[in-house]
Amino acid sequence: MTVAPTPAPEFSCMVDRRQLTAAPLVLRADDAQRAALAQRFGIVAVKRLEATVSLIADGEAVNAAGTLEADIVQSCAVSGEDLPVEIREPLTFRFVPDTGPGTPDEEIELDGTELDEIPYSGTAFDLGEAVAESLALAIDPYATGPEADAVREKFGLNDEGPKGPLAAALAALVKKD
Repeated sequence: MTVAPTPAPEFSCMVDRRQLTAAPLVLRADDAQRAALAQRFGIVAVKRLEATVSLIADGEAVNAAGTLEADIVQSCAVSGEDLPVEIREPLTFRFVPDTGPGTPDEEIELDGTELDEIPYSGTAFDLGEAVAESLALAIDPYATGPEADAVREKFGLNDEGPKGPLAAALAALVKKD
């Protein structure tokens, strides 16, 4: 069996934990990276993607905190029209050394602080991919634009209760009881 290689991240920024400084890192996606991320996330465009992140070593782990700022264009979930969206999100990650795969069927309990842990191998981690994944999570898959209500009305998608012949039959049955 042939396993397809994993594609390289579109917005990779490898950081070696041995080279950390007190100055925050500023990451900015270029045109090609933004176009590739838009394709990956199934949106019209990523117009701007920037992150400012401070990194602090904690033994072999690295704590990261900062902000993500992006301007994207996505399709309205109802009308399909282009919808410009500004995203401003706080970022908090903890990069930890990879401990290898768990045992199948092994039960793992996580507390709230462990949910944002990102494993890495060697001495470097991909801060850019962590930022890209945060952008993906910040995109509202059900965003609607100003034409959404008109489209709902046109196609009878307003949530005004059941409609149609079966709805009328059900209403008649309910009245009899």
